Amino acid sequence: MNTTARVTSVIPHRPPALLVDRVAEVEPGRRLVAHQAVGVAGPGFPGRDERAARDERSYPIGLLLESWAQAAVLLACWERPNPDVLAGNVALLAGVRDARAMAPVLPGSLLVHEVRMVRDLGDTVITAGTSSVNGRAVLSVGQLTLALRPAAALAPAAGTAETTTEKRA
Repeated sequence: MNTTARVTSVIPHRPPALLVDRVAEVEPGRRLVAHQAVGVAGPGFPGRDERAARDERSYPIGLLLESWAQAAVLLACWERPNPDVLAGNVALLAGVRDARAMAPVLPGSLLVHEVRMVRDLGDTVITAGTSSVNGRAVLSVGQLTLALRPAAALAPAAGTAETTTEKRA
Protein backbone atom coordinates (compact mmCIF):
# COMPACT_ATOMS: atom_id res chain seq x y z
CA MET A 1 0.00 0.00 0.00
CA ASN A 2 2.35 2.71 1.20
CA THR A 3 6.08 2.41 0.58
CA THR A 4 9.14 3.97 2.16
CA ALA A 5 8.57 7.09 -0.01
CA ARG A 6 5.15 7.60 1.60
CA VAL A 7 6.58 6.90 5.06
CA THR A 8 9.31 9.53 4.60
CA SER A 9 6.74 12.04 3.36
CA VAL A 10 5.05 11.84 6.77
CA ILE A 11 7.93 11.56 9.26
CA PRO A 12 11.49 12.96 9.20
CA HIS A 13 13.29 9.64 9.81
CA ARG A 14 15.73 8.56 7.09
CA PRO A 15 17.94 5.49 6.66
CA PRO A 16 19.70 4.16 8.62
CA ALA A 17 17.49 5.58 11.42
CA LEU A 18 14.26 4.80 9.53
CA LEU A 19 12.95 1.53 10.97
CA VAL A 20 9.62 1.21 9.11
CA ASP A 21 9.58 -0.05 5.52
CA ARG A 22 5.94 0.38 4.62
CA VAL A 23 2.44 1.00 5.87
CA ALA A 24 0.14 -1.91 5.08
CA GLU A 25 -3.09 -0.44 6.48
CA VAL A 26 -4.14 2.90 7.88
CA GLU A 27 -7.36 4.26 9.30
CA PRO A 28 -6.31 7.85 10.09
CA GLY A 29 -6.94 8.74 13.71
CA ARG A 30 -7.78 5.12 14.59
CA ARG A 31 -5.17 2.48 13.67
CA LEU A 32 -2.16 1.69 11.54
CA VAL A 33 -0.31 -1.48 10.53
CA ALA A 34 3.32 -1.07 9.45
CA HIS A 35 6.03 -3.52 8.40
CA GLN A 36 9.76 -3.69 8.92
CA ALA A 37 11.92 -6.37 7.35
CA VAL A 38 14.67 -7.17 9.84
CA GLY A 39 17.86 -7.94 7.93
CA VAL A 40 21.26 -8.98 9.20
CA ALA A 41 22.80 -6.03 7.32
CA GLY A 42 20.48 -3.54 9.00
CA PRO A 43 20.98 -1.50 12.17
CA GLY A 44 21.74 -3.54 15.26
CA PHE A 45 23.48 -6.43 13.51
CA PRO A 46 26.90 -5.22 12.25
CA GLY A 47 29.47 -7.95 12.59
CA ARG A 48 27.11 -10.48 14.18
CA ASP A 49 28.13 -14.09 13.67
CA GLU A 50 25.41 -16.38 12.26
CA ARG A 51 26.78 -19.17 14.49
CA ALA A 52 26.30 -17.06 17.64
CA ALA A 53 23.71 -18.06 20.23
CA ARG A 54 20.10 -17.16 19.40
CA ASP A 55 19.94 -14.36 22.01
CA GLU A 56 23.13 -12.83 20.61
CA ARG A 57 21.61 -12.77 17.11
CA SER A 58 18.25 -11.28 18.09
CA TYR A 59 17.20 -7.77 17.15
CA PRO A 60 18.01 -5.35 20.00
CA ILE A 61 14.95 -4.55 22.10
CA GLY A 62 15.69 -0.82 21.90
CA LEU A 63 15.47 -0.94 18.10
CA LEU A 64 12.32 -3.06 18.26
CA LEU A 65 10.64 -0.43 20.45
CA GLU A 66 11.99 2.41 18.26
CA SER A 67 10.56 0.75 15.15
CA TRP A 68 7.15 0.41 16.83
CA ALA A 69 7.37 4.03 18.04
CA GLN A 70 8.01 5.20 14.46
CA ALA A 71 4.81 3.41 13.44
CA ALA A 72 3.03 5.28 16.26
CA VAL A 73 4.41 8.59 14.93
CA LEU A 74 3.13 7.65 11.47
CA LEU A 75 -0.37 7.17 12.88
CA ALA A 76 -0.21 10.40 14.90
CA CYS A 77 1.05 12.42 11.93
CA TRP A 78 -0.66 10.69 8.98
CA GLU A 79 -3.04 13.60 8.38
CA ARG A 80 -0.56 16.25 9.53
CA PRO A 81 2.71 15.12 7.93
CA ASN A 82 6.03 16.72 8.79
CA PRO A 83 9.01 15.24 6.96
CA ASP A 84 11.24 18.17 8.04
CA VAL A 85 12.40 18.04 11.66
CA LEU A 86 13.39 21.74 11.46
CA ALA A 87 9.88 22.97 10.68
CA GLY A 88 6.31 22.36 11.76
CA ASN A 89 5.55 20.13 14.73
CA VAL A 90 8.12 17.58 15.88
CA ALA A 91 6.93 14.34 17.48
CA LEU A 92 8.76 13.75 20.76
CA LEU A 93 8.55 10.63 22.89
CA ALA A 94 6.89 11.76 26.12
CA GLY A 95 6.55 8.39 27.83
CA VAL A 96 6.19 4.62 27.55
CA ARG A 97 4.25 2.41 29.97
CA ASP A 98 3.84 -1.33 30.16
CA ALA A 99 6.11 -2.21 27.22
CA ARG A 100 7.12 -5.88 27.18
CA ALA A 101 9.38 -7.78 24.82
CA MET A 102 7.94 -11.28 24.63
CA ALA A 103 10.12 -13.14 22.12
CA PRO A 104 13.36 -12.62 20.22
CA VAL A 105 13.26 -11.22 16.68
CA LEU A 106 15.81 -12.85 14.39
CA PRO A 107 17.29 -11.59 11.12
CA GLY A 108 15.02 -12.42 8.21
CA SER A 109 11.86 -11.71 10.22
CA LEU A 110 9.06 -9.45 9.05
CA LEU A 111 7.88 -7.32 11.95
CA VAL A 112 4.22 -6.34 11.83
CA HIS A 113 3.49 -3.34 14.03
CA GLU A 114 -0.14 -2.72 14.96
CA VAL A 115 -0.76 0.69 16.51
CA ARG A 116 -4.08 1.99 17.74
CA MET A 117 -4.95 5.52 18.76
CA VAL A 118 -6.03 5.67 22.39
CA ARG A 119 -6.46 9.44 22.49
CA ASP A 120 -5.57 12.46 20.35
CA LEU A 121 -5.45 15.70 22.30
CA GLY A 122 -4.02 17.75 19.42
CA ASP A 123 -0.54 18.41 20.79
CA THR A 124 -0.38 15.09 22.70
CA VAL A 125 -1.18 11.68 21.25
CA ILE A 126 -1.55 8.44 23.23
CA THR A 127 -1.11 5.13 21.40
CA ALA A 128 -0.96 1.42 22.25
CA GLY A 129 -0.44 -1.84 20.39
CA THR A 130 1.74 -4.80 19.52
CA SER A 131 4.40 -6.13 17.19
CA SER A 132 4.37 -9.66 15.85
CA VAL A 133 6.36 -12.02 13.65
CA ASN A 134 4.42 -14.73 11.78
CA GLY A 135 1.38 -14.04 14.00
CA ARG A 136 3.37 -14.46 17.24
CA ALA A 137 3.49 -11.42 19.54
CA VAL A 138 7.05 -10.20 20.15
CA LEU A 139 6.28 -6.81 21.75
CA SER A 140 3.34 -5.26 23.54
CA VAL A 141 3.07 -1.57 24.30
CA GLY A 142 0.48 -0.64 26.92
CA GLN A 143 0.88 3.07 26.26
CA LEU A 144 3.22 5.28 24.26
CA THR A 145 2.68 9.03 24.53
CA LEU A 146 3.91 11.49 21.92
CA ALA A 147 4.18 15.24 22.42
CA LEU A 148 3.86 17.25 19.20
CA ARG A 149 5.79 20.48 19.67
CA PRO A 150 6.72 23.32 17.31
CA ALA A 151 10.27 22.87 15.97
CA ALA A 152 10.92 26.57 16.57
CA ALA A 153 10.24 26.14 20.29
CA LEU A 154 12.86 23.38 20.47
CA ALA A 155 15.64 25.35 18.79
CA PRO A 156 18.22 27.12 20.98
CA ALA A 157 17.64 30.84 21.41
CA ALA A 158 19.43 32.96 18.79
CA GLY A 159 22.90 34.06 19.82
CA THR A 160 23.33 31.54 22.63
CA ALA A 161 25.16 28.24 22.77
CA GLU A 162 23.66 27.38 26.15
CA THR A 163 21.84 24.08 26.42
CA THR A 164 19.05 23.15 28.77
CA THR A 165 21.51 21.06 30.81
CA GLU A 166 23.88 24.02 31.16
CA LYS A 167 21.02 26.26 32.29
CA ARG A 168 20.15 23.80 35.09
CA ALA A 169 23.71 23.63 36.44
